Amino acid sequence: MRRIGQYIATHPRRVLAVMGLLTVLAVIALFRIRFNANVASFLSEGNTTGEAFADLQEKYGTSDPVNVILSLGEGRSFRDREWLVELASFRDEILDVEGVASVAALVPASSPIDGRPLPPALIALAPAEVLEQVTAGPVGELLLSADGRHTLLLVVPVDDGVPVARALSELEPPAGTEVTVSGNPAVYAAIVDILSLFLLLIPPVVVLLLVLTFWANLGERRLSVLALVPALLGSLWTFGFLSALGREIDVVTVIVPIFVLVMGSADGLHFVAHYQDVSRDIHDPVERIVSTLREVGVPMILTTISTAVGFLSLLATGIGPIRQLGIFTAVGISFAGLISFFALPAILTHVGVADGRRSLVGDRLTSSVRWLVVRRWPAPTLVLLVAVFASVFIPRLTVDSDPLFMFTRDHEVRQAFERTEELFGGATPLAGEFVLDPAAREESLDAARRASMELESLPGVRSVFSAVDLLDALPPETAEVVLSGGADLPFGDLVADDGLRFMLLPGEFEEDDLQAWLTYADRSESVRVLTGLPVLWDELARLILRAQVGSVVAALALVFLMLLVVYRRLLPTIVALLPLVMTIAALLGFIAASGIQLNMITAVASSIVIGVGIDYAIHFVAAIDHARPGGPGYVLRAIDRAGRPIAANALGIAIALTALLLSPLRTHHHISGIMWVSMTVAALGALVVIPALLPREGLGATTAGNENAP
Repeated sequence: MRRIGQYIATHPRRVLAVMGLLTVLAVIALFRIRFNANVASFLSEGNTTGEAFADLQEKYGTSDPVNVILSLGEGRSFRDREWLVELASFRDEILDVEGVASVAALVPASSPIDGRPLPPALIALAPAEVLEQVTAGPVGELLLSADGRHTLLLVVPVDDGVPVARALSELEPPAGTEVTVSGNPAVYAAIVDILSLFLLLIPPVVVLLLVLTFWANLGERRLSVLALVPALLGSLWTFGFLSALGREIDVVTVIVPIFVLVMGSADGLHFVAHYQDVSRDIHDPVERIVSTLREVGVPMILTTISTAVGFLSLLATGIGPIRQLGIFTAVGISFAGLISFFALPAILTHVGVADGRRSLVGDRLTSSVRWLVVRRWPAPTLVLLVAVFASVFIPRLTVDSDPLFMFTRDHEVRQAFERTEELFGGATPLAGEFVLDPAAREESLDAARRASMELESLPGVRSVFSAVDLLDALPPETAEVVLSGGADLPFGDLVADDGLRFMLLPGEFEEDDLQAWLTYADRSESVRVLTGLPVLWDELARLILRAQVGSVVAALALVFLMLLVVYRRLLPTIVALLPLVMTIAALLGFIAASGIQLNMITAVASSIVIGVGIDYAIHFVAAIDHARPGGPGYVLRAIDRAGRPIAANALGIAIALTALLLSPLRTHHHISGIMWVSMTVAALGALVVIPALLPREGLGATTAGNENAP
């Protein structure tokens, strides 16, 4: 460490030049940043359920439609000619929107019989019996509410549905009507807006809260800002790295820079805090750097590795977006660790340290920790409380299979989905395929009809729609065109050489209902596949539950092996891990007790806490080993040395992540609460429980002489 410290302190410009070059390259790469709001795209990767969904969409050339509900006031009905004409006019406006491929409406754009256009003027002149057939037929049953006041238009985009959803939300509806826009493209459009707002608003607030927290503990503004430089640059480099690789930012990876900021600030804080301490006795800048690296250099390396390991354990989940979050956050933490080890000392060689500064809360926190440590009861009491709390609440953990889990209850996206579900079934219908045997076509069609009726008889199913519903309402020659795939249907392709695509529109349903549908599909010889986003989210819920167990076991195992290699003794390894196990128990208990469910983001919290929580134990154990040669009282001397940065980092993470309360996404609010509990227990566990496992001589004469001293 001495040679490294001397090189950095005597050649700071070389180190800073490399850091500056990499920063410039990262900024240039940021101009390539792109967003991916398509949740289904990463749900469909890496599992058979998702692949079946993607294969069905590709086979029939379909994409997620935008659901547009046109609603009338009391006493009006789309069964009346005047409103059918208005509907036809609105349908044509939608067809004129750029990116719209087709519109499935109560009044189609062209006749399914002869393909002739059906403009509003023709609807105004059509015989009353024709209009009655339109509203009473199978399409009417699907797209018209029972009271006739609401009609559903299924808008199929050519490619990207996000701009289409935005354009439809801005369309002026006919006078006397109200429009509701839902469907997956509408969700993706909202997510893109949220991601942009998130990156503009949240990181600056996080930085401000971290600096204020560090200043309250260090008592010096310059050092408080410098402590955050490695995390800031690590976050910037990470996003530049993501952009350079052409990776898109989605609803999960958008939180990567926040994690890098708060988790990556730990090493910078420990370095400047120790640098501040040694500066009181050492005035030579080179020797200050050497002395600081000698004391915290190895712990910094270990904590960088352990935090990265905590995130890399997410690779064990098998869930694409969570694995990506783990990889890129680990990269960012590694970047921040390298900058803390090399660039931060180079910067500090040019920065003086003010004399006589006293922190606002850091010294008080250290005194409070000393007070707890010299008494015998706080440590076992804390362990017992956490054990009881966890044993009561962890069995109550549940998984959130809600596809809108990220939105608050009053968000317009959720309200639009609930309105669509209330009037027409789920805003995201299931998709499936009936078997069609060309050699026995009539038998296949009859089997599809029976399967359709049997599906509709299952709990939670509102209706099932497929080509067979159209065939029964069309003349034989037109039905033949539909079966041959020659008809231009607004619903998209419904017929393939060996199958018939169908839509299952659910009403209110429970998870047991969904399983009943899937069980029927598996057992039915007429149903080749039943899939869709509700099925994908159900599968994701199962993966998340396995991911929670797998990632925790993987992270604990990796950290245990790393500590065992470093310490080469079992006892200090177990001592360092015990507060971590306690923190995980408190975390999972809090998630269950607070009503927060496991989802794609909250499920990663345990691995994050493992990676961060072990840092406190590593730094504290290193401080104890450093103070041990000084004789009895070494634990209290270690608290004086390491207690302040540990408390500052725990507070910094918790307070900084309070900024997530500004996010429109509900799950970010949950992360804020989770990290408050986790960081508090992790810091207390390290500083209070570890001393209780060590010989009492570590408390020295203070134990006997100052038992009641604060």
